[in-house]
Amino acid sequence: MAVAAGKKRKVTNVAQGIAFIDASFNNTKVSLTDSQGNLLSWSTAGANNFKGSRKGTPYAGQLAAQAAARKAIDKYQLKRVAVKISGPGTARDMAVRGLHSAGLEVISLEDITPLPHNGCRPRKKRRV
Repeated sequence: MAVAAGKKRKVTNVAQGIAFIDASFNNTKVSLTDSQGNLLSWSTAGANNFKGSRKGTPYAGQLAAQAAARKAIDKYQLKRVAVKISGPGTARDMAVRGLHSAGLEVISLEDITPLPHNGCRPRKKRRV
C-alpha cells in the first residue's frame, strides 16, 4: 500500500533567523535556520572549493558564511540573525564578519562550544 507523500510547506519570507557556525580545526560549517530551527541554507569551506588544510583558514570560513547568507537572503529575504558559534577553529570571527558583509544584521552572538564539567577522561596529549 503506497503512502502519499506530504506536500512541503513553502516559506517565502523569514525576517529573523539563527546562524550556526561550527568552526573546527579542519573545516568551517555555516547553517542558517529560521526561529523554529528549520534549515534555510548551509555552506562549508569545502563546498567553496577549498581543499585540504586551506579549509580551516579564516578566509575559507568567511567565504562559507557569505555563500550561506547569500542563499538565505535571495530565497527567503532573511534580514537579521542571532549567531551561535561552536568549536575551537580559527575561522570563528571571520565567519561572523562574512555574515555581516553579506548583508545580514547580527543581533546576538553566543558561544555554544561544549565544555566538560569534569566528565570523561581526556585523550592523551598529542606529541609532535
